[in-house]
Amino acid sequence: MAATVEPIPDVEMMDVSGLQKTIDIAVIQEIRDNIRQIEKAIQTKEARFVLRVFRSWTVTRRKLNSVVLWSVINGFYTHSASEKDLLWSYVTTPTQLPEVIKMRSGKNATGILLPEIDSYIHLLVLVQLIDNKDYKKAVEFSNLLMAKIINTKRFIMDLITAKVYYYHMRCYELTDQLHKIKGFLFRRLTTATLKKDYQGQAVLINCLLRNYLHYKLYDQADKLIQKSVFPEQASNNECARFLYYQGRIKATRLEYSVAHKNLAEALRKAPQNAVGFRQTAQKFAIVVELLLGDIPERNIFRQPSLHKTLVPYFRLTQSVRLGDITMFSEVLENFKENFFNDHTYMLIVRLRHNVIRNAIRTICASYSRISVDYIAEKLGLDSPEDAEFIVSKAIKDNVIQATIDSDHGYVICKEPVDIYCTHEPHIAFNQRISFSLDLHNKVVKAMSFPHKSYGEDLEIVKERREREQQDIELAKEMAEDDDAFLD
Repeated sequence: MAATVEPIPDVEMMDVSGLQKTIDIAVIQEIRDNIRQIEKAIQTKEARFVLRVFRSWTVTRRKLNSVVLWSVINGFYTHSASEKDLLWSYVTTPTQLPEVIKMRSGKNATGILLPEIDSYIHLLVLVQLIDNKDYKKAVEFSNLLMAKIINTKRFIMDLITAKVYYYHMRCYELTDQLHKIKGFLFRRLTTATLKKDYQGQAVLINCLLRNYLHYKLYDQADKLIQKSVFPEQASNNECARFLYYQGRIKATRLEYSVAHKNLAEALRKAPQNAVGFRQTAQKFAIVVELLLGDIPERNIFRQPSLHKTLVPYFRLTQSVRLGDITMFSEVLENFKENFFNDHTYMLIVRLRHNVIRNAIRTICASYSRISVDYIAEKLGLDSPEDAEFIVSKAIKDNVIQATIDSDHGYVICKEPVDIYCTHEPHIAFNQRISFSLDLHNKVVKAMSFPHKSYGEDLEIVKERREREQQDIELAKEMAEDDDAFLD
């Protein structure tokens, strides 16, 4: 039986002064509430209580400091001084030691902590080491934590272990040692698949894809996607990450339609407060949409959370829309470092052909007949032969309706065909219908239903009400009999 957690003492009774101390007390209370939720999940075997804890993980992580961790460790590790000292060795000692708060009560107040609670507190220490940029200690502590929990076979523990997998990989990534844990991740993925640990399986697949993308091994990453099955039971956050990685891989392999679909779905599934992820995914989505020959909507660049970071991509979109080769070259030169940091430079280089194609479309819309020499001059090409080759390619791809007169050296542009007389509106309408139906099916699959015991509880309540109704009717009959006897 788990030890009960006592309510936190009143702030005034503890003689706490200062705003920071009050905040620390509130964070400690929040962590203790989370531990209560974990205990409840263990007792009821319901994973939703642990998921509720990790839903507020980002907020809790921001509020962590040495005082909070020192108090939590001191309050919960009452059963082992060695484990307490080990954890304290990885936590910065506060300048002023806080007052000791009793956090465990009951018969098992000095008993061994449950593995889930122990791992949760270790995870708090690990993220604090990462946030303090003490990466060497973080790797060392992560290895100790992974060795401690790797053989624990408990259902609720799998959810916490999945979180540890991610931060274990993150520690090695920050120290540029991702190549050292690739084999470990594959072994754990095999184990998680056999155990049907869906959350761990999803996290490990994403960690491996991140590993491959870090070293630009796109072919191997694509093979991993083809040979592995991403679990449908995974959380929305992991689904969003998987779709983002898949979109990057497909874009690199020239499968732009699939890549754009994956990136759009990743943005839809991502939480609204995940600003960094949404910014990164939106950058790739804009570039892929430009490679498809479409122009992103202007309101994307006006969103407050994206406005500043998407300035280079707004300038890039303008150059592609106008078909201005000079402007495109200037944008590529001025924001080259930004594109390299965003890992989009390789895709943006491919946009040069799209810029030229838009320029040709603009020229043909303005002239009924134009010389090839003038087209070469407008596009900044080296020779008229290059211009003739590019125009012929555009005609073949149905970008423009024109013919080339090679003998006289000019291009004859035809009147543009009414798009509503073609199959383009049908195709666009079909794409929207397919997207809506796919979204509907996924929403239906994601619906959560009450536990099986919910129906049994309803039946018990119904039986009790029927029994109470029968007792009331019986009491009325007895009262009527008494009245008749008295009469």
